[in-house]
Amino acid sequence: MEGLLVTHLPNVRYLCGFTGSSGVLLLTEERSVFFSDGRYIAQAKEEVRNARVVIGRKAALVSAAEWLVALRAARRRGFVVGIEGEYFTVAARARLAKMLGLGFRVKATSALVEQMRMVKDSDEIKLIRAAVQMGAGLFDITVNRIRAGVRERDVATELEYDARESGAEQMSFQTIIASGERSALPHGVASAAKIPAKGFVVCDFGVILAGYCSDMTRTVHVGQPGREARRAYEAVREAQQAAINAVKPGATVGKVDDAARKVLRRHNLAKYFTHSTGHGVGLEIHEAPRIAAGQTEVLQPGMVITIEPGVYIPRMWGIRIEDMVLVTETGCEVLTPTTKELITI
Repeated sequence: MEGLLVTHLPNVRYLCGFTGSSGVLLLTEERSVFFSDGRYIAQAKEEVRNARVVIGRKAALVSAAEWLVALRAARRRGFVVGIEGEYFTVAARARLAKMLGLGFRVKATSALVEQMRMVKDSDEIKLIRAAVQMGAGLFDITVNRIRAGVRERDVATELEYDARESGAEQMSFQTIIASGERSALPHGVASAAKIPAKGFVVCDFGVILAGYCSDMTRTVHVGQPGREARRAYEAVREAQQAAINAVKPGATVGKVDDAARKVLRRHNLAKYFTHSTGHGVGLEIHEAPRIAAGQTEVLQPGMVITIEPGVYIPRMWGIRIEDMVLVTETGCEVLTPTTKELITI
């Protein structure tokens, strides 16, 4: 493979620093070339590092294709160009092949840059810590706004306003405030429903700060929880701690997932845990590795992952507790500082 076209914008940012919405990075053995259009003349020159900047009058991919055609003509031999298979549509691949013409072979690659992104350097970890701290501070404010009769959407709106006021670029994903029976929806984004007089409220949100995401979940209870609800909450908290205890260099992500499920099986709640135990976090809210059953990725120092087991009983309630965790040389560090004691309102 003589060249690789990087088109997934988080990967472009990771490799050369560009934060705009239109750009392609071409990597060859001899050079790196970044292509964009006239909207980004100043921004590209300011942000792009370790790559030549080419600003064209056409779309970035078209400019990159024309540059490749000229390069192959100078070399007078065949050229294999790699594309990011997960992000290149069939139609885009066909257009690229047509633009390149004879003498080229387009080859799909898989997660080449994502493998690099899994392990964060010290600067990335510093940025992630800041985003996590901001999120924790926002939760401390938000929990005081959760009360019976308030719409979920209003709680989320105020949280997101506070995030912007605190300096967040945007939310990491659509804020989840799910109360009462809606707490049993793992991705129950904030709705017009009013928080009931009694029941769990799942609060799952994150902020983006300097490009890096945070992600946390805490489940609170409006009114005094019954014995069954309290037992279930403690089971989830125990499962989450068991998974955290399993996080260390050399451990497989499947083993971490299994540690949480073993606890929930012991409490006869495993069938209500319907998603993976976690995922990587960085420039994107969901990155490799995936912390799930059967996955064999080995944890390495510098990885930042979530640990977020949950229990969701339809038409009753749901519970999830989520921390961001840094894999260290000797084990792990929980980055999320917020208490996991059950908060009652």
